[in-house]
Amino acid sequence: MQILAKNIAKLTGHRASVFAVEAGPEPHTILSGAGDGWIVQWSLDDPENGRLIAKVDTNIFSLKYLLSTKTLVIGDMHGGVHWVKPGQPETTKDIAHHKNGVFAVLELGDFIFTLGGGGKLTRWSKTEERSLESLQLSYHSLRSIAWSKSRNELAIGASDEHIYILDADTLEIKQTIFNAHGKSVFSVHYSLDERFLFSGGRDAHFKVWDCQKSYAPIFSEAAHWFTINAIAFDPRGHFFATASRDKTIRIWDVTDFSLKKSLDLKKYEGHINSVNDLYWSPYRNELISASDDRSLIIWAIST
Repeated sequence: MQILAKNIAKLTGHRASVFAVEAGPEPHTILSGAGDGWIVQWSLDDPENGRLIAKVDTNIFSLKYLLSTKTLVIGDMHGGVHWVKPGQPETTKDIAHHKNGVFAVLELGDFIFTLGGGGKLTRWSKTEERSLESLQLSYHSLRSIAWSKSRNELAIGASDEHIYILDADTLEIKQTIFNAHGKSVFSVHYSLDERFLFSGGRDAHFKVWDCQKSYAPIFSEAAHWFTINAIAFDPRGHFFATASRDKTIRIWDVTDFSLKKSLDLKKYEGHINSVNDLYWSPYRNELISASDDRSLIIWAIST
């Protein structure tokens, strides 16, 4: 299947590297978090004008918007977790918790999970905005997290090169995929049918693991020149995208893992620096990328 890709908008205004892009309060909106400490809301219908909705005093590494409580959970470079309700600054909670950065935030039912540079996984109460329990999973950074609903499992990628598979309720370690990637596992993502776990590492490879066969490896590809920072799936189930420090975004077929497009500066007016995060919006099936070049790009992907 051939695909078409087009850069349809470049979102500018951040004053530092953009590390996170996530779903916004409404289906047509997205949120970005950057090294300038800003959270900016963008409309995919009118992408030219972003709106600053929150700010913290240090670099933002991760974020999640909670629709049920209208709250932003923000992870910063020093390990702080911020609970911010846009427009209500008096309710903000700034909690120093992790060491050396909060690299991921996951919402799961009544809970929030955060991952830190000190190797600690923490479960928080979403309504009480407080930590409930922590697990010292590694003595290296925990970089990425994904949830499988059908298996009720968490997959966590770490800088000790391993992927940890945990029971999502008890946090018991069910399995460890040892030496999954060289140096560090920067991204993990379950396929939409949850049959496979995809991972990307500092070794520039993406790998596929068969969940139904005890996470046996079934595919490995030297997908980029440098670290794979993020993986995102087409909501319609046809493709997935990888983002890299090599400044490119690559689109792959989800059935045979073949490369379909490489979105770079020369051919597609792509990013000029590392691509740090991806969000594939179901709204008009658009892919959004965030980069060290202080911008986001909206990509129209079609067949």
